[in-house]
Amino acid sequence: MGNSSGIIPTLPANYQPHKPLHMKKFNLLLVALLAFATVSFAQKPIKIACVGNSITQGPGRENPDSWPLQMQTILGDAYEVGNFGVSGRTLLRKGDNPYWIEPQFQLVKDFKADILIIMLGTNDSKPQNWQYASEFRQDYLDMIAEFKKTMPADGKVYVILPVPVTKDNYGITASVMDNEQRLMLIDIADESGSELVDLYTPFMGHEDLLPDGVHPNNEGLAIMAKVIAWAVRL
Repeated sequence: MGNSSGIIPTLPANYQPHKPLHMKKFNLLLVALLAFATVSFAQKPIKIACVGNSITQGPGRENPDSWPLQMQTILGDAYEVGNFGVSGRTLLRKGDNPYWIEPQFQLVKDFKADILIIMLGTNDSKPQNWQYASEFRQDYLDMIAEFKKTMPADGKVYVILPVPVTKDNYGITASVMDNEQRLMLIDIADESGSELVDLYTPFMGHEDLLPDGVHPNNEGLAIMAKVIAWAVRL
């Protein structure tokens, strides 16, 4: 029936259209799920696995003076850094102490890193190991491929040019590091699609940072942490 008075009825100024109860519940659920997802994402750190020899292991894998744990302090809680360095280990499978057979090799895989940092090669320069120099490149590429199997598709790998050897010691040979291995590492990084981080140049002319000619002192380890952290943040 029409309005016989011809007056159009008006609604109160504070009138709100009624929402069905099921829509209100859906909206509340959506908000809760979004909040949970945001918190979960914010709490998940970026995982960094540091693979290396005694230079990476440092005074101890859990020692705050090791460069991986110094890097953890620099990067903060948004990252989780794992120190998987093992003293005296080689990249070469046929080396005298290959990293491949260490428990840390599997631990790196179990860690499921988002970022992989590899700094191996110094012990490979020893004469008993470098006799297999022709296999160094392929062994390095194979190690990267092995670790990438447990990394996300967008995971990043950093190949490190090790600090210089300023004097032969422990069988480690400066001429091999300088004249052969450095160029190989550059090619390996390029072929594997990895980032290359240069720790060689920052130590050149600073023999005081390498008291035994091979291992950085605490000041040197701090420099390493800063250089690699800067590269990771790029």
